[in-house]
Amino acid sequence: MDFIKFASDRFSVRKYNDKHLEKEVIDKILLGGHIAPTGCNNQPQRILVLNTDESMEKLRKCTQCHFDAPTAMVICYNKNESWVRKYDGAMSAPVDATIVATHMMLTAHSLGVGSCMVMSFNPESLRGEFKIPHEFEATMILTLGYPHEDAKPLDIHSKFRPQSETVDFEEF
Repeated sequence: MDFIKFASDRFSVRKYNDKHLEKEVIDKILLGGHIAPTGCNNQPQRILVLNTDESMEKLRKCTQCHFDAPTAMVICYNKNESWVRKYDGAMSAPVDATIVATHMMLTAHSLGVGSCMVMSFNPESLRGEFKIPHEFEATMILTLGYPHEDAKPLDIHSKFRPQSETVDFEEF
């Protein structure tokens, strides 16, 4: 499939069937993230898989944006394992975790699994509910599951600013 079409067809799913993902499907999604590029290949990502009714109930205490998904993954990074830019101390780990999550979302889409990236969560509540160590920073939650037959993209899904507003070319 053409990648642009494939990526355009993927949308943030906010309505799921209630079936938990099978281990084989989860393993493939995790592999998609595992092979993602990271700064100096340090691989600081840490992923917490939530695939039980009990774990999803705990997640509901941390975010209103759970969309009643049957499965989720909390994407974290280990602050102590990040590549650090020497000029200003910027860490690659938050970017690395985001690249890993993007690979996972696209892998999920290739398997017929819907996903939605959630940044609206209480980090301290998440840390407490799931005993996330202090050296780990939660970047996002990926809700995951088989899309409900009524699932559809939001109206804004295909609305983009003109590239002339987001891209500049340097004159050489």
